[in-house]
Amino acid sequence: MKYGVFVAPFGQLSDPHKLVDLAATAEESGWDGVFLWDHVLRPESNEILDTWVALGVMAAATTKVRLGPMVTPVPRLRPIKLAREILTVDLMSDGRMTVGVGSGTDSGGELSRFDEIVDGRARGARLEEGLDVIARLLEGETLAHVGEHFRVDGVSLEPRPAQQPRPPIWCAARRTA
Repeated sequence: MKYGVFVAPFGQLSDPHKLVDLAATAEESGWDGVFLWDHVLRPESNEILDTWVALGVMAAATTKVRLGPMVTPVPRLRPIKLAREILTVDLMSDGRMTVGVGSGTDSGGELSRFDEIVDGRARGARLEEGLDVIARLLEGETLAHVGEHFRVDGVSLEPRPAQQPRPPIWCAARRTA
């Protein structure tokens, strides 16, 4: 069994130096992973760091602990942007990246207040298609994809991730009704 810490990079932890210290301390204390919530808006705080930038900084400050988001809402992101973020953190961490993904939630209005898709089924469809695109790009495929939500015209992703064929992807789900 492995043990990880997951924290919200907002409020008191919206200082990137605190997150770096937390990751280093977790590593020194024997934790197996440090994972960050991935939100853009929260009702309890407007002080929010970008999860992916923070993960990159944490990767540079640690050597053993696994890192990743818990969870990144794929439907609100462009697949190529997320694939590049995953690739970059995987390389910066020398293959210690674990990608937690989900469809997202509108807690605090972080979808509706930015005119993002709120409907759960629509987000689920975008999650499924987006993950397929992301996984195929990370696995080195030159991708030609025309789907309901995304189009990719002959794109490959380089450099290759440290983990082959790609970093592990964990999918989260929760019942909301």
